[in-house]
Amino acid sequence: MGSRGSPLALRQTQIVQDGLLSLGVETQLTLVKTSGDVFLDKPLHQLTGFGVFVAEIDERMLSSEIDLAVHSMKDLPTKRPEELTISAILKRDSPYDVMLCRDGSVKSLEELKDGATVGTSSMRRTAQLRRARPDLKILNLRGNLQTRMRKLDEGNYDAIVLAKAGLERMGLENDYVRLDDEWFVPSANQGTIIVVAKKGSKAEYYSRLLDDAPTRTETMIERKILETVGGGCVVPMAVHAVVSSKKARVLAEVLSLDGKRFVRLDENISLQDDDPLSRAEDIGQRLMKMGGRELVDEAVKEFGTR
Repeated sequence: MGSRGSPLALRQTQIVQDGLLSLGVETQLTLVKTSGDVFLDKPLHQLTGFGVFVAEIDERMLSSEIDLAVHSMKDLPTKRPEELTISAILKRDSPYDVMLCRDGSVKSLEELKDGATVGTSSMRRTAQLRRARPDLKILNLRGNLQTRMRKLDEGNYDAIVLAKAGLERMGLENDYVRLDDEWFVPSANQGTIIVVAKKGSKAEYYSRLLDDAPTRTETMIERKILETVGGGCVVPMAVHAVVSSKKARVLAEVLSLDGKRFVRLDENISLQDDDPLSRAEDIGQRLMKMGGRELVDEAVKEFGTR
């Protein structure tokens, strides 16, 4: 089983290993250093190509050096090698964003002082923060979870924004402010751990037993919208689907880099009568027609190619 070497990546891999062991399947860990782990001095959107946390692990699997890989699903590019498949999508943890503050008395985004410095490596979070608080100074924040929190403690930032799921998986009980999920809509697939295997392999067969059907439905809807809009990690885009009963509520938006403009859809997809992925593709297309295409083109022109 291949994994990156960060504490969070290793914890996620351990979760999968424990799940497989409960089925009687033993695994051996192989660490793989990826481009995203090497170039820590650059914002993610400045790294060449998509899948900077994934490509080297894919190569190991395609050459049969490893049988399985564990990833955060939001790191996985929408275009994948034909030979590989997402064999399991684990039950989703919290998909939401939280803010950690150096001043423990701050209990909301509104309470941050004027001109406060906030750290994030996400284009989506940056645009949403600028929409909510144009006065804030948004600074790049890279490194593993512990490194980011240390930088906050050292006074490099007044606050940092992180995925709640990472804190929970690492058992960190820090005080945090949960950001309003209606305005800080998560990135597609945030909070989800996946397993990748070669198609038709024994590894695929066994790891499929860990798959959670409702989470697969949610994340595949989100992924189809993301794929339809395009633009990769340079585009400030959010999409979140929640399955309940026989429908999925979908909240999706594309923002300008400064957060001042955005297009947004909030809809329900029936899981009984409709093809969910066709409906998801339609939502992506309508976002583009509403003005999303211009916002995507602006971001791509500023930072990279689609």
